[in-house]
Amino acid sequence: MTTQRLQALIFDVDGTLADTEELHRQAFNEAFEQDGLDWHWSATLYTELLAISGGQERLRAFRQRVQPGLRALDALALDASIARLHELKTAAYARRVNAGELQLRPGVQALIEAAPAAGLALAIATTTSPVNIAALLRRTLGPDWALRFAVIEDASTAALKKPHPQVYRQTLARLGLPARACLAFEDSANGLAAAGGAGLATVITPTAFTARHDFGGALRVLESLQGLTPERLNAWHAESHNCTAIP
Repeated sequence: MTTQRLQALIFDVDGTLADTEELHRQAFNEAFEQDGLDWHWSATLYTELLAISGGQERLRAFRQRVQPGLRALDALALDASIARLHELKTAAYARRVNAGELQLRPGVQALIEAAPAAGLALAIATTTSPVNIAALLRRTLGPDWALRFAVIEDASTAALKKPHPQVYRQTLARLGLPARACLAFEDSANGLAAAGGAGLATVITPTAFTARHDFGGALRVLESLQGLTPERLNAWHAESHNCTAIP
């Protein structure tokens, strides 16, 4: 079997490019306060809620937990309430990012800058909102950040949240590449499952919120991307084909 050359790197955003989850948690709590709710998501509770992909989905699950008696007749009002809360949270998150409260994780920018010279395309495959992505990457990579990525798939284009592989399948289709030609970068078990479901070998960099997830099947589990080069990724990629059958 001919070895497939590595041609693209596909990145998740939240937790992978930047350790965003604590800022998201703070933004949720700010939204609750603004909306007059007595809710508060502690770090422990938020870690549990991260098993649910998507901010609105977390809000909906939590509201059902604290108000289990909501009737079907309340569905429209519930949808409007969840949407409003999420808008408040998104605005709070953007304000914090624009104030400089987030940086890219170690090694991320260096790898993004080194990849094109090594002939590697870059892509984003996330189910977070495009507003959140833009807030983070405009601040950290500059106003032309989107030009660095050949493909950007997000919550506006992939309706099914991770661990469903839809966002990765769509990214591969738009790249015009097979999974064997790419590596994915994730920080969570849901992300690993999504990438694996699309046939991608995956490098994991956990955060404090995901450190206890099961990362069985990952290509590598690293503390960060610090010092990681395209040359090393090419070696790992070749190794993955020698050891496993990736479609």
